[in-house]
Amino acid sequence: MAKGQKYYTEEFRKTIIELYNSGKSLAELNSEYGISKSTINGWIKKAKPITVDKDTTITSVEYQAMLKKMARLEEENEILKKAMAIFAKK
Repeated sequence: MAKGQKYYTEEFRKTIIELYNSGKSLAELNSEYGISKSTINGWIKKAKPITVDKDTTITSVEYQAMLKKMARLEEENEILKKAMAIFAKK
């Protein structure tokens, strides 16, 4: 973590996002909690829901995690295909 950077718990971030969504402005949250507006904006952006289908929504953080996992699984699948080809020759 960078020198002088504060760490905020996930629960605290969710509370700030809920306050913002309930009508508090960035300026109010900034003055009340001492968190920069850009930090709050980043939290809000990451928590913004993405509609996957009519019954499912996820956050952009969850979406990025899914993409990362999918890439890892595809890589593992390619490795297994190559191993299977090697063992089939023997």
